[in-house]
Amino acid sequence: MTTTAQEVLRSAIPGTPVVVAEVSVRGRTHELLLKLESGNPTGSIKDRTAAGLLMALDAESPLRPGMVVVESTSGNLGLALARLLARLDCRFIAVVDPNTPRATRRTIAAAGGELHEVTEPDGRGGYLLTRLREVRRILDANPGHRWTDQYHNPANPRIHQETTGPEIAAHPGLDAVYVAVSTGGTLAGVAAHIHGLGRAIDVVAVDAVGSLATGASAGPRLISGIGASRPSAFLTPDSYDRAHRVPDAEATAACRLFRADTGMALGGSSGSVVAACLRDLLGHHPPRRPLCLCPDSGVAYADTLYDDRWLTAHGLIGPTTAAEARLRADGIRFHLEGAYA
Repeated sequence: MTTTAQEVLRSAIPGTPVVVAEVSVRGRTHELLLKLESGNPTGSIKDRTAAGLLMALDAESPLRPGMVVVESTSGNLGLALARLLARLDCRFIAVVDPNTPRATRRTIAAAGGELHEVTEPDGRGGYLLTRLREVRRILDANPGHRWTDQYHNPANPRIHQETTGPEIAAHPGLDAVYVAVSTGGTLAGVAAHIHGLGRAIDVVAVDAVGSLATGASAGPRLISGIGASRPSAFLTPDSYDRAHRVPDAEATAACRLFRADTGMALGGSSGSVVAACLRDLLGHHPPRRPLCLCPDSGVAYADTLYDDRWLTAHGLIGPTTAAEARLRADGIRFHLEGAYA
């Protein structure tokens, strides 16, 4: 094991802040905690995942300068891997698809990453299976290349069990935690830690409509970073307490209303998580003190979720406007209070 590489990778997980928002729902005010993973070095929770995956790869066989690592990514993990591998003087190949935001692609390339884009849909509402076929093609053609394999590597959930889960559980009084699902690694790791504490905290999976990560039927999805074209290898029926599946328009509406009220732009999967929490706050048994794990900010989504032209081109502007109107009709208003240490 190369101690230097391990130290570099471990230092990539600095811990992230929690801010407190007040949410008005049908005339009642609720407190909502938002754990902002945008506080990580490349702006998303995938910095944790990337560090965990690379530490496992290095422990298996040292990562040496000039080595090439390949991964399929919808965007944020690619950013994190590109940054860390550049620090280790290794090369990175990111296999991406048309839903990967342009800003994310530019940043991966600026960090030295090589982009391979697939354009053929996988027949299950996304591009994941096509990306994985391209990864295998690259590996078969280049036997010396290495694959982090975020989809099956137990280092994925383990890093969240060791870091993300304890950071969340440090906040007192929580009774519900909302976690977005893509590979399922974050959810599995967070749930393993929280369930192990024996506290009455519901772990809520937040998936996309049309995703097979937790759902039973596939369909088209536009928001990157949430949902998958196959079931998660990390999740079992006991991994979470319940699930919400959020359509693109509802997630987009939550993003846009939150920015309108607070000035803070959330990323697409973060909007999905907030939308899921709003569903419960509108229900008969709302959580008393929920926390939303927000995977990233809205920086990379300026020309997608926050752009009316993009929404119109993808048939989302009408459904998003209707979803915003429904939330406002229920009295939904956001106000940011401040941050915990």
